[in-house]
Amino acid sequence: MVADARRARLDIEHLELALQAAGLGEFQYDVPGDFYVISERMAAITGGEAGYLPAEGGKALWPRIHPDDFEETLGQIRAGFEAHDRYEIECRAAPRPGLPQVWLRVVGQRIRDDHGEVQGVIGIVEDITARKVEEDQRHALMAEIDHRVKNVLATVQALAVQTARRTSSMEGFLQAFSGRLKSMGSANELLTAARWRGAAIDHLAAAELGGLAPGQTRWEGPDLFLTPRAANALSLALHELATNALKYGALSVETGQVLVSWRETPNGGFILDWTESGGPVAAPPLRTGFGTTLLSQVTGRELNGTTSLEFPSTGARARLEAGPAALVARPDTVPEAPSRRSAETAAGPAGPVDLAGARVLIVEDAALLAMELETGLSEAGAIVIGPAYELEEALALMDQQIDAAVLDANLNGLSVSPVADILAERGVPFVFATGYGDAGGAPSGFGAPVIRKPYDVTQVTAAVADLLRPQV
Repeated sequence: MVADARRARLDIEHLELALQAAGLGEFQYDVPGDFYVISERMAAITGGEAGYLPAEGGKALWPRIHPDDFEETLGQIRAGFEAHDRYEIECRAAPRPGLPQVWLRVVGQRIRDDHGEVQGVIGIVEDITARKVEEDQRHALMAEIDHRVKNVLATVQALAVQTARRTSSMEGFLQAFSGRLKSMGSANELLTAARWRGAAIDHLAAAELGGLAPGQTRWEGPDLFLTPRAANALSLALHELATNALKYGALSVETGQVLVSWRETPNGGFILDWTESGGPVAAPPLRTGFGTTLLSQVTGRELNGTTSLEFPSTGARARLEAGPAALVARPDTVPEAPSRRSAETAAGPAGPVDLAGARVLIVEDAALLAMELETGLSEAGAIVIGPAYELEEALALMDQQIDAAVLDANLNGLSVSPVADILAERGVPFVFATGYGDAGGAPSGFGAPVIRKPYDVTQVTAAVADLLRPQV
């Protein structure tokens, strides 16, 4: 008898320790006696008193439920009891002045005697506030991602339509559209690194100008950060100005210079000046292209300001004036300045690419992009191996003859490194294609060229041709 009592006491102590470790409160409802036994932990979670309390026919705990959740919660409890003698519900606790809202998970189990009569209810209460907050944040994040993706798709569609209306050839369309997509990609990469809190003007300038005409471009100004909307607008504006300078302006000759400078204005906005010098004699464009339309009609609106273009004989000039709504405080996370684009395989071929007979492996998890790569490489004369959409598929193709490869850096969450390792051991050259930025892109240690998405397929064929070209 003494041993049995000691074991029972130990069992109770162990149960108490387990409940304490799990952060659970507990309660008992004695039906014949019509009283509750409430633990201290439950009282701390839900509010109210602990100990022995009159049950009032089971209604004594109802005030501990949030009034807005009461009817639904009571219905779930009754339904659970009717179906299984057990319920498990989630609801908010009744508000307590000066304290944050608490979410509860409550599990109750009826206790019956040998004759089936209900003798009571025993249950546990858990504070699940942290989980609910995390769920709400996740839902808000998914809604924001959905919103941004739709905005990006709508912008890309508009860019495609506007570019197509103002180009007379497919080649011209692809070149202009690809450049504009890359500009959007650069801005989004910077915004992602800063958790979409903002992007620095100098980083946007570096992304657009850093790899163009080394020594001929310069940018300077205070440390200012733009909203995501303003950052995309400025990135596209700088891209259009740089494209025009390369084709017709200061960057079309070795003596030309481009200076981008900006300053904060008294009203909390900023002014950015684009100044070209040392190039051909400037003149207003004979026709209004999409770039000019974008600068004059879109950029200023997106920056909550105005834009102006001038073409004095000394070189083109542009002034972008932005309102205070275009700027944000410095984000907590700020990426390093972008590396020069010249480090990437970014340019398309100077002429037709001949890959006749070359056996090229494609490893790409996006089916549509893999199809486009296959078409482009096949039209250049290559014999395509694959495409492989998964890591296992790619590894299964390793026993074939391969002359070169195009590797997506990430395959549905898995690194392509095992494939790259095998190719490197065999001396087979390859190029990485990735949608990640510099901080999380292609696997390191291979010294392989990198093409950043979005890209033009002609860039890939040119890169493969470079890989296969005999080294001098």
